[in-house]
Amino acid sequence: MRQDQIWDAEAAQRYDTPGTGMFAPEVLGPTVDKLAALAGDGAALEFAIGTGRVAIPLHERGVPVTGIELSQPMIDQLRAKNTDIPVISGDMATTFTQPGFALVYLVFNTIANLLTQREQVECFRNAARHLEPGGHFVIELWVPELRKLPPGAPATVFGSEPGYLGVDTYDTLEQRVVSYHFTFDPDHRREARVGRTPHRYIWPAELDLMGQLAGFELESRHADWSGAPFTADSRSHVSVYRLGR
Repeated sequence: MRQDQIWDAEAAQRYDTPGTGMFAPEVLGPTVDKLAALAGDGAALEFAIGTGRVAIPLHERGVPVTGIELSQPMIDQLRAKNTDIPVISGDMATTFTQPGFALVYLVFNTIANLLTQREQVECFRNAARHLEPGGHFVIELWVPELRKLPPGAPATVFGSEPGYLGVDTYDTLEQRVVSYHFTFDPDHRREARVGRTPHRYIWPAELDLMGQLAGFELESRHADWSGAPFTADSRSHVSVYRLGR
């Protein structure tokens, strides 16, 4: 299934959860703070801007933001909230707008939506084409949880709460994951709804090599947007790369 088929009109309408989950102030606030600091007085480009979860508050902080987005329904959802942010329809690995950005960023595991290593490397190269010398490329990404897989077991539960169950199935030869999202009525008064998203997982060391191939150096890596130390037990990371001058 293609990414533009996954992120259809129904997915776009369900994506925003104001005040909770990804949209909770304690999640979104540190994200915007970090990105605004890195942008400084320059402009920012968001790959896979989606419905503007991060771009809109960053724009409201005074940072000029442009977006690239493959899904037209996601763009339409953003447009219903904000018409000032320029958005280019296209693939984050190949679509070019203009050079001279101080910051390019890619949040919430979205680089893993590119399903081959070649495409992921091209995403780094595309970021480099857009950045001014010394500019930053920021990636938020989860760490593959292969240590949780018992021998011979192909799947792990990554989320469980009333009305929701999340399951990841792994193909360790191809570095592929399919995430299944089961949402249901805890009282069992209606059938469960199932959504799935395919990913290619990337180890931090592999991500750093992709950066080197595109002319980047790793500047910092933390476990979250607030700057917690990244350790062997961290489930995700925020990695900041600087483009060589």
